[in-house]
Amino acid sequence: MQVTFHGVRGSTPCHGDDVSKYGGNTSCVSLAIPGAAPIIFDLGTGLRYFGATQPCDGSFRGTCLLTHLHWDHTQGLPFFTPLLTPGAELDIYAPVQDDGRSVADVFATMINPPVFPVNINQFPGTFRFHEVGDAEFTIGDARVMSRVVPHVGTTLGFRVEWNGQSVAYISDHQQPYDGSLRVSDGALELADGVDLLIHDSQYTPEEFVRKFNWGHCTLDYAVWFAGHARVKTLAMFHHDPVRNDDAVDELAAGAEADARQLGVRLVVAREGLTIELG
Repeated sequence: MQVTFHGVRGSTPCHGDDVSKYGGNTSCVSLAIPGAAPIIFDLGTGLRYFGATQPCDGSFRGTCLLTHLHWDHTQGLPFFTPLLTPGAELDIYAPVQDDGRSVADVFATMINPPVFPVNINQFPGTFRFHEVGDAEFTIGDARVMSRVVPHVGTTLGFRVEWNGQSVAYISDHQQPYDGSLRVSDGALELADGVDLLIHDSQYTPEEFVRKFNWGHCTLDYAVWFAGHARVKTLAMFHHDPVRNDDAVDELAAGAEADARQLGVRLVVAREGLTIELG
């Protein structure tokens, strides 16, 4: 199973020479399983670059595991070129919405005039929306677990297992307000013993003091959580858009020793990075 990062930023895309090492597109990660259609975590602006690697002749089939509907996780969908051809199909698993609207209704509002030039229903390809909460299901031969995790609004994390390999994706994760080392049962289920945990690492401790209720966490918390969950490799993810490459490097260097002490390998997610599990 190959895991490839196409967008690693949180909140908003960014651009410039000072972010070229890690990239400026928002959340999108793909899973390649031999002989199977691709699985995508989130639909941020990195999705456009994933789409450039896929067939645009109507043969595309794929599944997205969508954590939530904030802009930085959905903004790439109308620029996903494989769905501009009749016959292409994308199944999207997303959380049940708090306000009672269907996920399809929310997307029909987001991708629709006057905020977008065309309606999502005008795309030639087919979108199918599936609403899930705490659930287990299969995609081909892969087993998927979804769990509600703390963020702002209903948000899911996912765990995918195939052929003895496992990856968990928790892109947006609210650290306890008081800074205590606690984690929800659902998040722990997702991460327990996984080969690779892709996890929110957006804030420094100083930033968290000011933004403690914005739905994210520090890298220190992510490292503790990975150790607590017996994770093999932690990929720090959802980099803050204000963080340039040097600042990301500095943040990672400061956490490496703590990660090693907990038996966790720490890597920094960057656009184009592929991690092969197994």
